[in-house]
Amino acid sequence: MTHRSRLSTILIDAPTGDAAAAAGFWSRALGVPARPVPDEPQYTSLPGALPDLVLAVQSVDDEPRFHIDIETDDVAAETARLVGLGAVEIGRWLECRTLRAPGGHILCVIPPHSDKATFERLSQVWES
Repeated sequence: MTHRSRLSTILIDAPTGDAAAAAGFWSRALGVPARPVPDEPQYTSLPGALPDLVLAVQSVDDEPRFHIDIETDDVAAETARLVGLGAVEIGRWLECRTLRAPGGHILCVIPPHSDKATFERLSQVWES
């Protein structure tokens, strides 16, 4: 059995009180607009900053950091693959899994968010 996955998103996590200033800074620093994401007020998108990837500021009740999202057509299989490589699952939210990679970095395994053509073109195929 196979599944597919790809790095889809880089998130700039900023404490809630600093998120608007962070979004403004990154927007100006990268020369792209800062757009609130409809129905997801914790996100401000920075469209056009990274071709074929999402870059956004996320308001968090935590420390500032960067984290990545890996989108996949099989969240359980991709999570198992990454855990087998040394990551540790530290949380779940809706259909998403949060992992800590060796070295301490945070990543989330999420269902596909990009359009189907982009996902198919850029994802890796893995044996489950």
